[in-house]
Amino acid sequence: MSGVMMIRRAFSALSARLAGFLRDERGVASAVEFAMILPLMLTFYLGGVEVSQGVQVDRKVTLAARAVADLVAQATNVETTDVSNILDAAGAIVAPFPQSTGQLKMIVSQVKIDSNGNATVQWSDARNTSARPVNQSVTLPTALKVNNTWLIWGEAQYDYRPVIGYVVTGTLSLKDKIYMRPRLADCVTRSQAACE
Repeated sequence: MSGVMMIRRAFSALSARLAGFLRDERGVASAVEFAMILPLMLTFYLGGVEVSQGVQVDRKVTLAARAVADLVAQATNVETTDVSNILDAAGAIVAPFPQSTGQLKMIVSQVKIDSNGNATVQWSDARNTSARPVNQSVTLPTALKVNNTWLIWGEAQYDYRPVIGYVVTGTLSLKDKIYMRPRLADCVTRSQAACE
C-alpha cells in the first residue's frame, strides 16, 4: 500500500467522523448553554482577580503606613538620610505592585499636642507628595489627645490601577494612616526641629 493511499484513507475516515459529528444534535443544547453562561463566568473570574488584587494592595498600604510610623517612632533623632531610608523600606512593602510612576505616596510627621490639647505638625517629610506644613493644625482622635505629648503620624496612599480593568475600572485611591508614640524619648528630633 502506498503512502498516498494511506493518507487518502485517513482523510476519508476523518471526513466521515467530522460529518457525523456535525449531524449529531445531542450536544447542541449544551453548547448553547455554555455560550450563554461563558460571559458571566468570565466576569466573575476577572472580577475576582481584580478585587483580590485590590484587597492585597489595600493591605500593603496599611502595612506601609504602619512601617513608616513605626521605624521613625523607634528613633530619638532622624536626619534626612534616615528618613529617606525609612521611606525606601516602607515603599518596598508594596512590591510587587509598581510604584515607579509615583503611585505610592507617603508622609511621616511629628505632631505636638500642647497643654491645651491643640495638635500641630512639628516636622514632616514626604515621598511623591508634599510634606505637611510646619505648625499646621491637625485634628486627632480624642483618645490620642494627651496634653504635652508627641505623636508620629504615618500616612500612605496608593493609586491602584487594575491590570485588566474589566470589572473595576479607573484608578482607586487606597489610603491609610496610623499614629504612634515615640518609644525611646518624648519626641523624635529632626535636624531642623527639636522638641519644644
